[in-house]
Amino acid sequence: MASNNAWNKIFLDYNISNHDFNNGPFELTADQIKVSCQAFTATGDKEPRILCKQDTRSDRPTVFVNNGLFILPKKNGAYYILKGEGYVDVPDITTPIQDYMSKLDFELESSMVGDSEMQFLDFAYANSLIRTFMDDSSLVLTIRGRKYTPPFSFHVGSNLLNTESVQTEVDAGYEGKTSIVLIEAKNFSATNVIIRQLYYPFRQWSENTTKKVYPVFFEKRMINNENIFYIWQFEFTDVEDYNSIQLVKSGRYRITTSK
Repeated sequence: MASNNAWNKIFLDYNISNHDFNNGPFELTADQIKVSCQAFTATGDKEPRILCKQDTRSDRPTVFVNNGLFILPKKNGAYYILKGEGYVDVPDITTPIQDYMSKLDFELESSMVGDSEMQFLDFAYANSLIRTFMDDSSLVLTIRGRKYTPPFSFHVGSNLLNTESVQTEVDAGYEGKTSIVLIEAKNFSATNVIIRQLYYPFRQWSENTTKKVYPVFFEKRMINNENIFYIWQFEFTDVEDYNSIQLVKSGRYRITTSK
């Protein structure tokens, strides 16, 4: 969770608690955070990047939770603090585990070394599970790493926000003949995630391509000593509405080989 001590001081220094969030967000800069927190010694109490990283509801400091607030980047070094629902639930998948037969005719031994979300995502893609789940055999890996968003506007409730040049990072992006699939991967169970992680890359590639963009959440879980792959496909029913996210489909899979 982001530092309560640091955020309490930031709210006090800039009188944020008295801001009328019903009339719009409070805008805060990284420089203001640094000035407010300069007396703290711990990195987690003074580094803006760490303080503003609130990827789940439970990552928020108490002052955010008590006031129904969340934080979004406006541009690099500038943020919006606003009232509303910033997160989307990631529902547990309770349907039976599906056996998925790999499209490969050999085992990927190198994919069993290590325990990162990236390697398990690569493993699922190499075995064509991602293509099968998305029902698109044309998907190829084309997007990975950090990029910066073009300018775009969007609504969060009654708030109209403008953002540009925000650094984004997807764990993998796949392009097919008519679509782009962007994946956010985790290797731990998440019950909710900040919509920003899906929305900003979605808007970025919606602006940069003419193809339909699909945001996907991916997770590997260990169940009865087996790697089970969970996949959720989301969509934004209104491109300009941050809160228009909804779940399209989900499934969990056991990858097997013919060997």
